[in-house]
Amino acid sequence: MPVALHRPTASLLTALVLLAVAGCGSLPDSRKVATTVSPYKIDVVQGNVVTREQLAVLKLGMPRAAVRDVLGTPLLSSVFHADRWDYVFTLKRQGAEPQSRKVTLFFKDDLLNRMEADELPSEAEFVSTLKSPVSIGALPPLEASAESLRKYSPASTGAAPPLPPVTTGPVNYPPLEPAGN
Repeated sequence: MPVALHRPTASLLTALVLLAVAGCGSLPDSRKVATTVSPYKIDVVQGNVVTREQLAVLKLGMPRAAVRDVLGTPLLSSVFHADRWDYVFTLKRQGAEPQSRKVTLFFKDDLLNRMEADELPSEAEFVSTLKSPVSIGALPPLEASAESLRKYSPASTGAAPPLPPVTTGPVNYPPLEPAGN
């Protein structure tokens, strides 16, 4: 035997369904939300930064210690490839293309034998890629006119004039130990 809904209950249920369907039509498009609101993503810097200037300092025949002084400790050094050092750098920033560079150095008898490197930026070029554009708007002038300073003077605020500095004469302290001991 089917259960018959009362007319007010059926009307209320129909109204709720229509309200829910109408509300779905007002939801923003997911593509629009992604362009207007996005989560903050931190800058991820990994590896060794090697610039053109650093690579220009390296000369074939340099000892390992001198290379380490110029470039620092390599990010990758393998037990199986003891004569190879890899300097890898990656930078991932929100709103910018990821950067990735690699420099590989080969040694023979603990002397620099060969270098392979991606196109490297100069130091100035690399630093300029790290600067985040910050727009804070126009700054107000940071100076006060004589008229604006007068309204804060003690006479205009009703405050008491400043007290003169306290001057005291020489102070005599008793000895720390009793006399005669």
